[in-house]
Amino acid sequence: MKPASPASPVDEEAARLHQAKVWGGAERTLWRTQVDGTVATRLRELAEWTEASVHGDGPLDAYGDGPVETLERRVAELLGHPAAVFFPTGTMAQQVALRCWAGRTGSPVVALHPLAHPEVHEGGALGAVSGLRTVHPTDAPRLPTAEEVRDHPEPFGTLMLELPLRDAGFVLPTWDELTEVVDAAGERDAVVHFDGARLWECPTHFGRPLAEIAGLADSAYVSFYKSLGGLSGAALAGPEDVMAEARVWRHRYGGLVFQQYPAALSALRGLDVELPRLPSYVAHARVVADAVREAFTEAGTGWFRVHPEAPHTHQFQVWLPYDPETLTAASLAQTEATGTVLFRRWSAPGAGGPPGVSVTELTVGGAGLEWTAEDVRTAVRDFLSRLT
Repeated sequence: MKPASPASPVDEEAARLHQAKVWGGAERTLWRTQVDGTVATRLRELAEWTEASVHGDGPLDAYGDGPVETLERRVAELLGHPAAVFFPTGTMAQQVALRCWAGRTGSPVVALHPLAHPEVHEGGALGAVSGLRTVHPTDAPRLPTAEEVRDHPEPFGTLMLELPLRDAGFVLPTWDELTEVVDAAGERDAVVHFDGARLWECPTHFGRPLAEIAGLADSAYVSFYKSLGGLSGAALAGPEDVMAEARVWRHRYGGLVFQQYPAALSALRGLDVELPRLPSYVAHARVVADAVREAFTEAGTGWFRVHPEAPHTHQFQVWLPYDPETLTAASLAQTEATGTVLFRRWSAPGAGGPPGVSVTELTVGGAGLEWTAEDVRTAVRDFLSRLT
C-alpha cells in the first residue's frame, strides 16, 4: 500500500480551525482559552466591564498615557517596585530588561534555564537582536539551585528566573530555595530578573504576597493575557532609573504604540476580576490532578504521569504513552460527542524527552470550579474509551 502523503499546510490550517471551533464552542470545559468565543463576545464583555468601572468616562490614551499610565501605577504597586512600564509583548519587555541590566553590569551574559522562554520560544532574539549571550547553570527540569548558581564556572551579569518554569511543568522552587538562589546571585554581583509571565499564580505556592515575591528581584516582567485573561500586553517593573531607560528602548524597539487602551483596560479588568480568583483556581487544580491520576490508575492505563503530582499553580502536565495525533483525535472526538473539553492538543516532548510519549497541559480556570472530582474521573474514563 502506498504510504499516506504528509498533510499540506492548507490541511493543517483547516484542522486547526476545526479544533478551535469545536473546543471553543464546547458547553463544558476546565478553562476558557484566550481564543475561545467570538470577537463580538470578547468586545462586549470588555465594554460592559469598562462601563461599570471607574474607567468608563476616562480619556483615551496616546503614546502611553491615560489607562496605560493607570495600569503601570497599579502594577508597580502590586509588585512592590518603584515604577513599571507597559509593553505590547513580553518578548520585548524581557529583551529590554536584560539589555538595560547588561549595560549596568557591564556583562552581556545572562544565566537562565535552557527551557526558559527566551531560549525556546523567541527565535534566538537575545543574541540576534540584543547582542546578549546565555549560559545555563542547570539543565535539570527545575530552576537552578543556589549551589549551581554559586558554582557556575562562567561569569554572568544577570540571572533570569522563570516563575513558574512553564516547559518543565509549571514548576516552582520552595520559598527558601528561591531566596537562597537570589542570595547566591548577589554573592556573584549579578542582578536578578524574574520572568514572571505567570507570576500572578505564585502566591499560593509560596505563601507570600506578590510584592514580597517580586521584591526579591531587581526587576520583574508580568503578562496580562496569561493568567489574567487580558487581550495582550505585558509590564516590566523595577527601579525608576532602569524603567526610564526601558521607556527609551521600548520606543527604539517599536513598542511605543499610539493607542493601547483596549489591552490596558482588559489588563485592569484581569487585575480586578481574575487576580483575586487565582488562589481558588490553584486549589482546585490539585483536586483535578488527583482525580485524573485516580482515573488513570483505576482504568489500568499503565504508564502515565501527572506532573507535578500536586500542581504548583493552576496549570500542570499530563503524559501518556501514545502519539500526539491519536491523543489529539481522541480529545476532539470527546468534545464533538459530549460537548465537554477535558484535554486539547497533545504534543511530543521537547528535545531530550522520552520517545513514544506525548504531553498536554491542563489549566483550571473559573469554568473548572464547577467540576467535581467525580466529573473529572468520568471525563477521563470517557476519553480513555476513545483510545481503544
